[in-house]
Amino acid sequence: MPTLPTDAAPRATWLPSPGSWQYHVLLGAAGMLVLGPLGGIAAAYMNFSLGFFVGGQVLAGILGSVVTAGYGAPGRHGANYIQTAAASVAGMGGMAVVLQAMAWLGMAQPPLWQLVLYMLCIGMFGVGVGMLYTPLLVDRMQLTFPSGLAVANILRALTDPALLRRSVARLGGGMALGLGCGLGSARAPWLAALDLSAATFGAGMIVGARVGIAALVGGLAGWAMTPWFVAAGWMAPGEPYRKATFLVALGMIMGAAAVDVALLLAQACRQWRAGRKPRHPAPRRGPGMGWVAAWALLWGAATVAAGVAWFGQPLGFQLMAVLLVLVFALVNGISVGMVDQNPISSAFVLSVILMAAAGLRTPHVGLIAATVLLVATAEASDMQQDRSTGWRLGSDRMVQFGYQVAGIVVGALVAVAMARLFMHAYPVLALDQTSLPADQQPARWTSAMTYKIVGVLHGLAQSRAGQHVAVATGLALGLVTAVLRKAILGRPAWQRFAQASRRGRMADFLLDAVILPSPYASSFGGFVNLAAAGWMAAGGVVASVAAAAAGPARPVRGLPRDMSTASLVGGGLIAGDALAALAIGVAGLLSATWD
Repeated sequence: MPTLPTDAAPRATWLPSPGSWQYHVLLGAAGMLVLGPLGGIAAAYMNFSLGFFVGGQVLAGILGSVVTAGYGAPGRHGANYIQTAAASVAGMGGMAVVLQAMAWLGMAQPPLWQLVLYMLCIGMFGVGVGMLYTPLLVDRMQLTFPSGLAVANILRALTDPALLRRSVARLGGGMALGLGCGLGSARAPWLAALDLSAATFGAGMIVGARVGIAALVGGLAGWAMTPWFVAAGWMAPGEPYRKATFLVALGMIMGAAAVDVALLLAQACRQWRAGRKPRHPAPRRGPGMGWVAAWALLWGAATVAAGVAWFGQPLGFQLMAVLLVLVFALVNGISVGMVDQNPISSAFVLSVILMAAAGLRTPHVGLIAATVLLVATAEASDMQQDRSTGWRLGSDRMVQFGYQVAGIVVGALVAVAMARLFMHAYPVLALDQTSLPADQQPARWTSAMTYKIVGVLHGLAQSRAGQHVAVATGLALGLVTAVLRKAILGRPAWQRFAQASRRGRMADFLLDAVILPSPYASSFGGFVNLAAAGWMAAGGVVASVAAAAAGPARPVRGLPRDMSTASLVGGGLIAGDALAALAIGVAGLLSATWD
């Protein structure tokens, strides 16, 4: 590994020298053997019991900074590498639902080593694809990645006493409030009824009112169209509107991404023809993208070969799954970068729908193939979010990639181990809930993600015309909206009008956030319930109103520009909510174990 970038600062004498092999052993052990498995247990428990899990970046960042505190300010790099490895392990641990889905479908359990190696191949492919898109999403588009920004601020503050003194009130206050809200929602029925989410509110504070209100507009549009969705047969009466709108939302992101990527490619082509270098080239650290592309190609081929050789997969569907990862790693990465939402189960469902259109009719084949999408898009988005943190901190890109890869190795073992451990201890997890009557549904282990996965696989033989229309509608909406936004908001005349007067600024805000909202932002309302979209909007409004009341932004001496009050408080809320989720998950696991 390359030598770490270091700052002139004293370190505790008992700590190994930065860049030495002892240093990497310390960081690797902390991330992969302690924090990662802890996050993996929490992720598996939450997925089995609820159907979603909290990402490990924020939690591992907080705890990792404790390990590297003795290095002073340069310790932020080591803490970043710890959280990168730990988040990989935790994310893979949440993928234990794949083995639960196998049990629900009645599949014969393959040998453990085959399961581990298959998950390993997919995870390695995912981080390669995620790294491949890093120059576009992180360096070029410079997406916010709210959780990535929160981790960067936490690591800066907790490893630098000077920054900590300047930011502790904002960051600590947000963490305390987020922790209180997270724990209170589990205890107070009136808070639970509000669907209060401190993390979503905090993400809204980071992205601002324009993105937050756009998300609410998307949610309100889906809610208003619920009767039409029922009449069209896209959903049954009483079901949440997002059962239909998540497909539209995915299509919207794909349409907008197609426009943006086409424009970037056209710009690069013009620069190449003119013989000019990019105006803002990304700093080169370590091997170039050709090496990363070769990595992704190698592990993509290994994923295809493993599926065909060990699981009897048709070659065509396995190849289709690997190619779809190239699309969804970009689509989901943009979603994470914009609104901190990674719709991995939606990517799974849409991939099954596309495979069904290509002739897939066997649930077992669909599960093995679409698992590639589920795991790879999760790890690719984690890679991009981790790199957004590293980009802000100035951490070495290739060292961070190495820690992500090492985390995948341990994470593949954790995923299989967690599935076997939980399903052996609680046989109810192996019961196919999609075929159980309502009065026999387990109260503790709802497994919502597995329910969605197996539900769509059971419906392979049914007509999917409505789902195809939903995806096509979203694709068209995303394309048209993105083109109109470029044509109107990007015009110099409109920008002069928007900056000239208060009326112009108001018109620009309404057009940008309400009338023609960004498909990336408004699609968030299609993935979540209306309350979550409302909390995102509320956070954005609060942050924007507070900034307007405070007057023109003045950089705080000693603080990086992106460590604003809104980003510190919002990041603290995300961290506090994550701590509450971890506490609730561990407490629930211990309670279930004792029961």
